[in-house]
Amino acid sequence: MNWRDLSFTALDGTLAQGPVVAILPLGAVEAHGPHLPVGADTWIAEAMAREGAERLAKGGLSAVVLPSLAYAPAPFANAHAGTLSIRPETLAALVGDIGLAVAARGVAVLALANAHFDPVQVGALRSAVERLQQSGRLRVAFPDLTRRRLAERLGEEFRSGACHAGRYESSILLACRPELVDDAARLLLLPLPVSLVEAAGRGEKTFEEAGLTLAYCGDPAAASAEEGRALIAELGAILAEEVRAEIS
Repeated sequence: MNWRDLSFTALDGTLAQGPVVAILPLGAVEAHGPHLPVGADTWIAEAMAREGAERLAKGGLSAVVLPSLAYAPAPFANAHAGTLSIRPETLAALVGDIGLAVAARGVAVLALANAHFDPVQVGALRSAVERLQQSGRLRVAFPDLTRRRLAERLGEEFRSGACHAGRYESSILLACRPELVDDAARLLLLPLPVSLVEAAGRGEKTFEEAGLTLAYCGDPAAASAEEGRALIAELGAILAEEVRAEIS
């Protein structure tokens, strides 16, 4: 179910039936190579949220997908055309306000389906989660995919940190929004094994400093829709597991 698609009476009836999980997809508007749309992260987050909601529903938990947050801090990509970067404080405040708003409507758990891994984004989300948990108003499930135990489940490229608009993200877009992928451009891109995790550790703060002139790293030409479908299934499983752990 999508929150924005339901009437207020339908939502009221759903929330009255018992514990409800509200899933918030979190993306970004930033350059993703010459082959993917600038909204790639949002499409990935929504695919993760839908898959997670379906898995929770099959397990007897009611889950509703909230309207996505497409804007995010994106300082690494800010020099590239199309990127729209906001302050981390803005994101943290908005996620906090959304959490309190859904809690006021009777939601038991807020789950964050985040697909944007700029260190500033992740830090803002961790801060928002901590404040919401301290409020005691609702539980929060945040599967932080930058943590090693989860990253290891998403393939070698993702684990390496060289996955911006690479094989990982390109595969997911080929699976969920193939019409938005410029395949002619994708297949011409050479592998670029530059880890943004390591770049950030060295103090590099932009794609240019890290050597990502075309705003991609990894191996987009190796992507496939089949791999994308498998990745979406794994992302949904991770989200559902984190929600169940928060409830138990």
